[in-house]
Amino acid sequence: MSNANGDVRGGTSTLHSQAAAAKATTRRLAAATTREKNAALHAIADAIEAERDAILAGNRVDLDAAESKGLSGALLDRLRLTEARIAQMATGVRQVAALPDPVGRIDRLETRPNGLRVGRMRVPLGLVGIVYEARPNVTIDAAALCLKSGNACLLRGGSEALASNRALIAIATDAIASVGLPREAVSFVDQTDREGVREMARLSGVLDLLIPRGGEGLIRFVTDNATVPVIQHYKGVCHVYVDGAADLAMAEAIAVNAKVHRPGVCNAMETLLVDAACAHAFLPRIAAAMIAKGVTLRGCPRTRSLVPSVEAASEADWDTEYLDLVLSIRVVDGLDDALAHIAAHGTGHTEAIVSTDRDRGDRFVREVDASLVLVNASTRFNDGFELGLGAEMGISTTKLHAYGPMGLEELCAQKWVGYGSGQVRG
Repeated sequence: MSNANGDVRGGTSTLHSQAAAAKATTRRLAAATTREKNAALHAIADAIEAERDAILAGNRVDLDAAESKGLSGALLDRLRLTEARIAQMATGVRQVAALPDPVGRIDRLETRPNGLRVGRMRVPLGLVGIVYEARPNVTIDAAALCLKSGNACLLRGGSEALASNRALIAIATDAIASVGLPREAVSFVDQTDREGVREMARLSGVLDLLIPRGGEGLIRFVTDNATVPVIQHYKGVCHVYVDGAADLAMAEAIAVNAKVHRPGVCNAMETLLVDAACAHAFLPRIAAAMIAKGVTLRGCPRTRSLVPSVEAASEADWDTEYLDLVLSIRVVDGLDDALAHIAAHGTGHTEAIVSTDRDRGDRFVREVDASLVLVNASTRFNDGFELGLGAEMGISTTKLHAYGPMGLEELCAQKWVGYGSGQVRG
């Protein structure tokens, strides 16, 4: 294992020491000015652009190893960095810098009858741990969001992205140190086995929050072993419901984007629900469009009666997060039937309706339980960058203490503060 300075350490016993060193920076970070934090973020963004070739070289090492192991196309897509993705990474960091600083903000300062003024001040959580798999951009997203919200972070990436993460962490820590903030504020755990994850999940008294990002197996492992608070997001079985009042050209464009744009991510559509009122007109055209994009289709009997080439869907398909070019399709009898299906098989992640009927759209928004509910838009928008957060630490589907993408405000707690003039309680 190596720390943020690249020092090699052996054995899991050093993880606690590394975490403690990161924890020791939290008082300094909590007191850092907005100007200091933004200077660090701009230094990171500039360094990402300046060191693009080094980042791509590290990523090429990871991609070559992943390809030789026969990893899936979806996993390779998560792992791959391109010039465009690196540019977006730097843009995201600058967007975080441009966001209002939540730390120290007092909400709802009110005067009590006795003259005491009370409110709630946003404060950093402390040391935030992130365990993630084949998405090296998470390294920079996490560092940026934690810095701006006054938190330190302990990052543990997957073995498949190790060279990419090492390149990115070196850039980030050098940039942080260059503006006078502690290098250990962003600490990277090189240890990639599950025992390291288990120990990280049990850093009670040191780690204030743990966010696992990855497959359902990883998240359940972290949750089952954790003695620290965990933000959970098991999987994204996301639906698009095409209502009988939908604009079918719009519905086709949204459905194709939701499934095909990046099928290996958690906000990709996995099940398409089609109102029986428009199924005859819509299913043949959407099936042709999906097949042209290389999508394997699995459908209910009513779907297959209209498009016989579609494979038969099993009951298990409705609960499957494919993370690949596979799509389940079900014909439903209107909005009530669609809502019932989503309630039974949704995972609280992202749900969308395509309809020109405003009342149905409004009802869908009110009644669907998901971290983002959309009307006439692709599920792919459940992303911190797209929702104006600059980046995200993950998507919470547990409602405690956040629901949806976690940005700066979700990386803060609120403490009560009071301003008096000598009041005492009788």
